[in-house]
Amino acid sequence: MSEETNVQESAVAESQEAMDNFVSLKKGDTVNGTIVKIEDNQVFVSLGYKYDGVIPLRELSSVQLGNAAEAVQVGQEVQLKVVSIDDGKEKLVLSKKAIDSESAWDTLQARFDSGEVFEVSVADVVKGGLVADVGVRGFIPASMVERHFVEDFSDYKGRTLRVKVKEIDRENNKVILSAKEVLDAEFEQNKQSIISGLQIGQELDGTVQRLTPFGAFVDIGGIDGLVHVSELSWQHVAHPKDVVAEGQSVRVKVLKVDPANGKISLSIKAAQPGPWEQSGGQFNIGDIVTGTVRRIVSFGVFVEIAPGVEGLVHISQLAHRHVATPNEVVQEGQEVKAKILDFNPAEKRVSLSIKETEEAPEQAPRPERERGERGERAPRQPKVELNNPNVSLSNESMSFTLAERFGDKLSKLK
Repeated sequence: MSEETNVQESAVAESQEAMDNFVSLKKGDTVNGTIVKIEDNQVFVSLGYKYDGVIPLRELSSVQLGNAAEAVQVGQEVQLKVVSIDDGKEKLVLSKKAIDSESAWDTLQARFDSGEVFEVSVADVVKGGLVADVGVRGFIPASMVERHFVEDFSDYKGRTLRVKVKEIDRENNKVILSAKEVLDAEFEQNKQSIISGLQIGQELDGTVQRLTPFGAFVDIGGIDGLVHVSELSWQHVAHPKDVVAEGQSVRVKVLKVDPANGKISLSIKAAQPGPWEQSGGQFNIGDIVTGTVRRIVSFGVFVEIAPGVEGLVHISQLAHRHVATPNEVVQEGQEVKAKILDFNPAEKRVSLSIKETEEAPEQAPRPERERGERGERAPRQPKVELNNPNVSLSNESMSFTLAERFGDKLSKLK
């Protein structure tokens, strides 16, 4: 027997063996193959027989694909399940998705039980979130993608995310994944590490992350601290946006650290020279200054004479007249002129007077009777000489005066 004859017989034997194997295959069987050709909507697999098996696009993955090349590549070894056999058309339909799905549920359940963190590739962006192929269709809701709000997910397709299994329901073919939980856990771990190293009074560089009506949150290296609106500037601040903007670099001082609650209080103004330090040579006793009424209290008003420098005008120094309440004279926000009576930057105290900048009104002369009532000395009356022949005791007015002066004594003489 020639060598050529032996080769032919061997090929026939292998072909017959493959045919026998093929004939013995039935729907639901598992087979191994090699990817030999990829088209847009299907993949051809060599199973060691005279014609190849076909994997339709819908059977490649549990998620929707744009083309077959997104799921496999030529030369890749794959395990497949027989979906249907059509010997007449020499067609063997296979499914990669079915095999992946069978093993995926057990793996996902184990990951859910252990809380394991694993990587997935975003296969598609759909309404409400992202889709990943984890052997079955895994869904990442929009609220579980990042720690912050994301408006547009269009550039997330193809990204690799680290996720945990949030919910699993094999009966309803439902798997919910969360990337946010992974990020939250990492954030908290990093936060505690940073907080433990912070010192009160320490100054740091940070970046404004977001603004709220009550203050600004500043990133100081992976964690946020709050700069309350009162700590943004030495001047009065109506809203944080009037002083800082998101993304702005700022210098802050640590005011308070609360590790138990993970809270950090920061100050921008404390990291800057204070207005009192800067005002040392700016004001002197006796100066007339212009300021703005910032606060009104029962005993007076506080007037800002420089950014962050407020002085007290006592109620007695508001006007030359009697003042029952400060609102009778001034209103909040009003610009006024005041004289510096005392200036002590070391104690952050300024005493001011508004009335000292105004001319005192002239006092009208008091009536004679009012002066008498107040105990003031009345004008001297002319001396009356009783022996003076020019004085008549019959004079009516004189009689009145004598009676008024000596009435008590005369009655005794009687």
